[in-house]
Amino acid sequence: MPTSNELSGATPPADPLEVLARWLAEAEGRRTQPNPNAMVLATCDGDGRPSARVVLCKGLAVQPGYLAFYTNYQSRKGRELAVNARAAAVFHWDALHRQARIEGPVLKAPSADSDAYFASRPWQSRLGAWASAQSEPAESRQGLERSLAAAAERFGAPVPDTAGADAAFAGAIPRPPHWGGYRLWAESVELWVEGAARIHDRLLWTRPLAPAGEAFRAGPWRVSRLQP
Repeated sequence: MPTSNELSGATPPADPLEVLARWLAEAEGRRTQPNPNAMVLATCDGDGRPSARVVLCKGLAVQPGYLAFYTNYQSRKGRELAVNARAAAVFHWDALHRQARIEGPVLKAPSADSDAYFASRPWQSRLGAWASAQSEPAESRQGLERSLAAAAERFGAPVPDTAGADAAFAGAIPRPPHWGGYRLWAESVELWVEGAARIHDRLLWTRPLAPAGEAFRAGPWRVSRLQP
């Protein structure tokens, strides 16, 4: 069982994202899994057909209340978010007996945020963002390698397959216009802690979100306890 259970008391925490931030920090500190910030992200196309994949959460802003992730805007999830700008995310820390579910609308992150995060990535990953048309059919593995080599030539970089994973490169590789960040604004958050005899603790927080330019204005959280 987890070292602490913040959900079992008679008075629930006021802000679920504060709890989620603590859970993320504990998962990262304990390193019970290779990517403690991994989350399943689900989107839907215009016909309501869902798809899901694992992405890395690259930021949690407790205030005003969103999760950040980054991807190719032309990927399947990017195309789906363009026509249905809502998503659901799930964190599951099996060794810590905890789970978190977040649902809400999605907006693109500001360009400055995307630029800063892209610049922090290893140069090999930045090169790969130029080489891959994510989610599109590939003619062959060799074709992908040719695209990578062409991107390396374009920016004067070594080819990663031949340079090795630790090769140094200090040249500039700018962020592609088709790549950047998203913010999943938390409209509902469900936190789960495993309990004995399958009497788990499940608390659901919801709040209204009103569009406010390139963000949302959030109302107060309301919380209810769910049966397991």
